[in-house]
Amino acid sequence: MLSVLFYLFVVFTGIQLVYYFIFSSFLFDTKKDKKKDVDIPISVIVCAKNEAENLKKFLPSILNQAYTNFEVILIDDASSDETAEVMASFKEKHDNIKIISVENIEAFWGNKKYALTLGIKGAKNDHLLFTDADCKPVSKYWISEMVRNFTKEKTIILGYGKYKKEKSLVNLFVRFETLLTAIQYFSYAKLGAPYMGVGRNLAYHRSEFFNVKGFINHIHIKSGDDDLFIQDAATKENTTFSISKKSFTESLAPKSFAEWFQQKRRHISTSKHYKTKHKFFLGFFFVTKVFFYLLAIILFFLYSWKIILPIFLTYYLVQFIVIGFSSKKLNEPTITYFLPFLEIGLLIFQFSIFITNLSSKPNHWK
Repeated sequence: MLSVLFYLFVVFTGIQLVYYFIFSSFLFDTKKDKKKDVDIPISVIVCAKNEAENLKKFLPSILNQAYTNFEVILIDDASSDETAEVMASFKEKHDNIKIISVENIEAFWGNKKYALTLGIKGAKNDHLLFTDADCKPVSKYWISEMVRNFTKEKTIILGYGKYKKEKSLVNLFVRFETLLTAIQYFSYAKLGAPYMGVGRNLAYHRSEFFNVKGFINHIHIKSGDDDLFIQDAATKENTTFSISKKSFTESLAPKSFAEWFQQKRRHISTSKHYKTKHKFFLGFFFVTKVFFYLLAIILFFLYSWKIILPIFLTYYLVQFIVIGFSSKKLNEPTITYFLPFLEIGLLIFQFSIFITNLSSKPNHWK
């Protein structure tokens, strides 16, 4: 019996190592650095629901971009605070702002996708760049760095939406989970199997939106305006990504585990609507990791630790190298120092969300 458990441990370790080698693929991006200037007309779309204070803080970083040919579409999604007034005050000073006011209707109550659809239809440009009201570009070259990835073939651009670094345990976990998710969707896109993006930093041509009839396939689902849309629209031919540090956006991370738990519940609840192949590979990564740890614990006590320890350390060495280089590439270097602790904690956290979502469903996007 112990021999069977040992061989299973070796198999699960091997599977995990294969995954990490796959995850490293985005690090070897073969796209040539595009130095030429770009002047594609861009519509930056920001959907806001009760975001008056965040708009005051972060909208200037969008309006002050070093890019000449862009408009900003501000969507007021039936806000009950001073969002409308704040948007109007910015519009008085900037003639490239267009405001779209959304009123709740019974069929689409609390549905961000309805608001975004109105924004997309109201944009004057075909190339669209999306972010959230609580996000800010990390540089004044955000628009140009994202836009330069557009080509005749590449009409969907996946960007990185990081979280601001703060000194707290929840912030460390949030940034680690965000990093790991980005590593996965960048590497899958690099290998020709794009499966998600993040609405905090995403660009696509308007034709891609209408080609799949917008959000119609999942309009009844409260979340998924980014990842479920990518599930419908993205292919290996039309999708690429940007890992230029000047193309990142930055958001304020949840302040507590309870807040983060509710946020991730909404995000994870959409994964059951992924394509079968994506659900399989993402789920297989999680399941094999769980069994890797369970068998490692059992075998450390019941088998020769001199055999188990080198296998265990090999796993961590490969993981440290891949996550380490990735975190440096995505400007999250301190995360690697806490890898074992963060990984085990995240597994417990994700399992808790899975169990909770079985018994109840998250509601509106705000």
